[in-house]
Amino acid sequence: MNLQIRIRKPLPHFELSLDVNCPAEAMTVVIGPSGAGKTTLMRIIAGLDKPAEGFMQFGDEVWLDTKLRVFVPPQKRRLAYVFQDYPLFPHLSIHDNAAFAAGAKKDVVQELLERFGIGQLQDRKPDAVSGGERQRCAICQALAREPRLLLLDEPFSALDIFTRRALRDELRNLKEGLGIPVIYVTHDVNEALYLADGLLPIVEGRVDREWMQRSLARVNAAKSERAKAVRDPRLSLAY
Repeated sequence: MNLQIRIRKPLPHFELSLDVNCPAEAMTVVIGPSGAGKTTLMRIIAGLDKPAEGFMQFGDEVWLDTKLRVFVPPQKRRLAYVFQDYPLFPHLSIHDNAAFAAGAKKDVVQELLERFGIGQLQDRKPDAVSGGERQRCAICQALAREPRLLLLDEPFSALDIFTRRALRDELRNLKEGLGIPVIYVTHDVNEALYLADGLLPIVEGRVDREWMQRSLARVNAAKSERAKAVRDPRLSLAY
């Protein structure tokens, strides 16, 4: 089901003003600099924040219509929201944290834990596993709810580069079988290009395709400089 969004919300330094469509069964990557309005957009989609004016429709369901005073609360939208440093319940095991969802099926939870490589850790508490393993658990918890829409707000940005790459690969492999829209927020251009079915670049509250083109040019220039450095015979290793 498509997600249609038309919103306007004044923020301290600019106005968030968007008219976008996120296709069904695709990963839309929202990208832009810090403070561009990306998280505010995600909170509005989740129903945790409200715009001054707006309309939002998921499939045939109208979630928001400020003119008609329609507002569907978060718990009735049947979506899952995972963000950076997602908190887990410290007194529950990894398994019980992942299963902490209304109607979560035991076999679904177990399958998710195995798929994300933490099945062998299911009896441990969150403080006895790594940050990457806790984030894997958070994603399992979100998917155990069998959501109709998955929101991921920079979920890997606090992790080391190797763990981040591994989780990114897992997510890319997983998205093909989800069959639901996924909206993923990042400020990393390479990550966006790797994951996205569609890109939504946001700068100061508005879609800015030119910003994306400039960012791509910088990435390509950086790759060219690295390649040149590798080929340069004057470089030597220092011990």
